Amino acid sequence: MTDRTTHTIAHFAAPFVLGGLEGQLPAGDYDIDHDEEVIEGMSRLAWRRVATFIHLPARAVKNPTTSQLVAIDYLELETALKRDRENAA
Repeated sequence: MTDRTTHTIAHFAAPFVLGGLEGQLPAGDYDIDHDEEVIEGMSRLAWRRVATFIHLPARAVKNPTTSQLVAIDYLELETALKRDRENAA
């Protein structure tokens, strides 16, 4: 089976909360990785997301003493981003 990782950046204008993470995370830009696998048997190339990860801390933190790659729920991330956009408007 073929796998790939795609990379995006999530921008939060305000502090936010994601399930499985302790407390609020500060506003900022966060690196997001999506692990995907190819769906076999399709007549065209198609990918299925199997995991989503957020890099902590945010990108703006210069020379962090520690960094983490934490598994998160993709739908929770999308909901938090939508909420952030709505509150910024």
